[in-house]
Amino acid sequence: MSAEMKQSETDTKPCCAHKGCGSQAAQSGATQSGTAKFLEVTELAGDDITQEQLERMVTRYVWAKQYCDGKDVIEAACGTGQGLGYLNGIAKSLTAFDISDEILSSPRAHYGDRVKIITCDALSMPFEDNSADTLLIYEALYYVPDLPKFFADVRRILRPGGHFLIVTANRDLYDFNPSPYSHTYLGTAGLKTELAKAGFEIAQMSGGTPVTSVSWKQKVLRPVKKIVVNLGLMPKTMAGKKLLKRLVFGQMVPMPAEITAQSAAYTAPEPISADTPNQTHKVIYCAARSTK
Repeated sequence: MSAEMKQSETDTKPCCAHKGCGSQAAQSGATQSGTAKFLEVTELAGDDITQEQLERMVTRYVWAKQYCDGKDVIEAACGTGQGLGYLNGIAKSLTAFDISDEILSSPRAHYGDRVKIITCDALSMPFEDNSADTLLIYEALYYVPDLPKFFADVRRILRPGGHFLIVTANRDLYDFNPSPYSHTYLGTAGLKTELAKAGFEIAQMSGGTPVTSVSWKQKVLRPVKKIVVNLGLMPKTMAGKKLLKRLVFGQMVPMPAEITAQSAAYTAPEPISADTPNQTHKVIYCAARSTK
């Protein structure tokens, strides 16, 4: 059986990583009621998002196809799970998890029995050794409070030569804005260093959404954004950010419950160096290979 579950674990164990998690309450085992607050910082199906967000969402899953096609796959910190249908259509098997039953109620209702979705702990994942070919974590690595422990557990779960896919906001941009509840952001050089310590080698390091490709309005407002971030005035919740996005990006689009490869234009991430900080792309795409 692929991505086998440990017999001692259950589907209701809380987890320490999802899009909006990472608090001490989560680290010690957040209750269902304790995770409800993450709804405030998580965009759900039907919420307004920018076209750029939708394109980035499609790009990260289409990019993953080369590592997930016909493989046993786990998505950690899946959040509202827009990419689970796409992954399920290309993978041999798929299991997804997150901390919050409140957040997971959306993908569970949408996918039903199509996708196995569990509530579990990112720092104590309930999968057997050598049970998966690919494990991915998208825009959530910075919510994990103990990255060395998480990386070690990923390596334990992956088969020899398996791939660990990370997509993360680029912390090395001068106007970078950290997310609420986040712990540690790793840039390109940091990913290479920390993954090497855990027994991974970089198979691919790429950048997405070049800063030169964004609208003139974004380019003009980047210095303003930096000042707002430095003063601690950036909105923390989705409701607050929605108004700001409308001012910067203009017309918004509804977030789909499930994306396909045709939901938005796909732009292949560009190869970048893993040895130096990157200041040219908004998103980092890292594929690390287990060396065991």
